[in-house]
Amino acid sequence: MKQFENKNQSMMKAVRQHKFGGPEVLSYEDAPIPEINPGEVLVRVKAIGMNPPDWYLRDGYKMLPPEWQPEVSFPVILGTDISGVVEAVADDVTDFSIGDEVYSMVRFPSYGPSRAYAEYVTVPASEVALKPAGIDHIQAAAAPMSLLTAWQYLIEVGHNEQNPLQANKHQPIELHNKTVVVNGAGGGVGHLAVQLAKWKGARVIAIASGKHQDLLMDLGADEFIDYTKTNAEDILRDIDLVIDTVGGPLTGRFLKTLKPGGSLFPVFPLGFSGAEEAEKLGVSVSATQVRSSGQQLSELASLLNDGTIRMVIDSTFPLFDARKAHERVNLGNIQGKIVLTVE
Repeated sequence: MKQFENKNQSMMKAVRQHKFGGPEVLSYEDAPIPEINPGEVLVRVKAIGMNPPDWYLRDGYKMLPPEWQPEVSFPVILGTDISGVVEAVADDVTDFSIGDEVYSMVRFPSYGPSRAYAEYVTVPASEVALKPAGIDHIQAAAAPMSLLTAWQYLIEVGHNEQNPLQANKHQPIELHNKTVVVNGAGGGVGHLAVQLAKWKGARVIAIASGKHQDLLMDLGADEFIDYTKTNAEDILRDIDLVIDTVGGPLTGRFLKTLKPGGSLFPVFPLGFSGAEEAEKLGVSVSATQVRSSGQQLSELASLLNDGTIRMVIDSTFPLFDARKAHERVNLGNIQGKIVLTVE
């Protein structure tokens, strides 16, 4: 193994929890630096992007059916999205070297031994990509899960894992000259879906609260609907695609906005109960689950590097203040992404 300079260092700082609960269960404490295995790199973390699975795990996956709730062994470290510097590489890894600046979504959706809310994390080399040189570690850490989600829903799935909630494999649709609605457009996945759809030549209608209007129009939206003032489903018709980044039981309200042959992509499909209505209307409902992909992150790096895709940062917190970052989550109406920084 090619290793970092301080070979005697065995401990790091990490945010761990020893039970499920609210932000108060997060504890900034000492933890062992994870051991590197074949096929992996060890990354010294500079920034950590926060995502909904972080608070789902923190709470104990209460939003999932009991049979889907994974076994968790405490203490547990949250998080998947990181940007940092390679500190060590396994002997069989040839694509990365010590000192490389990289970003990654680590081991999602599996539950691995090394997670993101820490000073060091091990990552399978297949899930790592060189950090785009044109953005900083904060922006890079904000990208992986949200950008891969938008990409795998809208552009290219890139994996063969079947969504257990549907019989058919998810297929993105051709976006050029289509009318695409993005619900929850101000959030992490939403603001990226707006940009990707526009990049592919779609007419984009963004739905969010009024505070996001100027940002979303600046990111390329052609039209904006403030959901606090207008029920979008009452005024929209003949839409080709709705990507609902909020999803859940209410996502079916968008079915009547679609033209025959149109599609609804709920990013959070649990609770959808409109299959019969969709069939009667001649529209399709499809979802996938994001998977880690270093290859796709490498492809996306060029879009981040040249500014085609812009990451919007809601707020940043130092790693030791992860509890406050999760309290910010509870306030809602997040614009873009929340990022933890590692000094």
